[in-house]
Amino acid sequence: MNHNASPTHTSPRLWNKEYIKVMTCNFLLFFAFFLLTPLLPLYLDDQFAADKDTIGIVLSGYVVATLLVRPFSGFMVDTFSRKKVLMICFFVFFICFTGYVGAGTLLMFALVRTAHGLPFGATTVANSTVAIDVLPSERRNEGIGFYGLSNNLAMAIAPSAGIYIYNRTHNFSLLFWLSLVLAFAGFLCSTTVKLPQRKPVEGKPKISLDHFFLGRAWLLAVNICFFGLCWGVMSNYVAIYGREMLGITDGTGIFFMLLSAGLILSRLFGARSLRAGRMTHNATIGVVLSLAGYSLFGFVAMPWAYYLSALLIGLGNGQMYPAFLNMFIKVARHDQRGTANSSILISWDLGTGLGIVLGGFIAQLAGFTAAFRLVALMQGAGMLLFILATRHFFERRRLNEN
Repeated sequence: MNHNASPTHTSPRLWNKEYIKVMTCNFLLFFAFFLLTPLLPLYLDDQFAADKDTIGIVLSGYVVATLLVRPFSGFMVDTFSRKKVLMICFFVFFICFTGYVGAGTLLMFALVRTAHGLPFGATTVANSTVAIDVLPSERRNEGIGFYGLSNNLAMAIAPSAGIYIYNRTHNFSLLFWLSLVLAFAGFLCSTTVKLPQRKPVEGKPKISLDHFFLGRAWLLAVNICFFGLCWGVMSNYVAIYGREMLGITDGTGIFFMLLSAGLILSRLFGARSLRAGRMTHNATIGVVLSLAGYSLFGFVAMPWAYYLSALLIGLGNGQMYPAFLNMFIKVARHDQRGTANSSILISWDLGTGLGIVLGGFIAQLAGFTAAFRLVALMQGAGMLLFILATRHFFERRRLNEN
């Protein structure tokens, strides 16, 4: 009798209907976005003859906007109806894709791309916070790890699909319209999500710094910024690097597929460890694997190293990022989940934005090889910071209430 009752008690259902809907919203959000991401440097180069540092500045505009909106996004989802916030943000995200079709000048494109960062930043915070709400508390660590599979899967398919469609049609407008349709499907999905009622928190101050950024997690934020910088350089310049340095014109899709295969595999294998609360263990494995991948990418200019590095970087980030997200949530109160989500995303985006700008300038001055070697050094610095300081910082500050 006890044997039959035990699984029900210890294993509440993880894959409930609302969680699957939120995962679908996230998949469509990231698919629409990443369908274009690896092709935009080529688009700016071909359409407007932009040089490398200009491309870096234009592409980093959305990151700046995302950074500006994320702190307020966390406050909004912790204060107002999360479903309404999610629906409004997703609708604006969808509408912004029409701007790419109509942008006839480099300045117009830069303005549209920058503006698009506002709803993208807000929607990712709202959607990931809603995911935490619909998860059973006993399986939240594990569920947060699996949640990232939806954007990892989008990243596996979308860049490859975008590059394939472009190579067959050489039609950027078709890709812009396709992203618009996918974003609209995501918005429709967000309208169907049902959320549990939230009780207002008694005695919570109306306005405080912790509504906008989780100060208790400041060293975690600094550390994730290092890893975001590396990702920003790699994800935005891999297509143009492959074409110029290795003569790879149609292999970027394979690169992103291997990258995402690594992300997906490591999230699947890391889920049990996260469920057991071994967050610092997963993060340590992740940062070491990522260092191996970035080092191979930067220091071995061979096609085999190019593809193997994608798998290693994917395996590393798939272990590291869910572990860090869980650590942010574990140092926050239960009424600060939105702020915890926005804080890790702010830190990641700050690093990504710095990486895009820095990568563009270094590539212009000294070439892409120098830019990717700097990435390997930055990943190494981030790894040392985590092992020597950040993991101990987390253990001292973690709370047991969520």
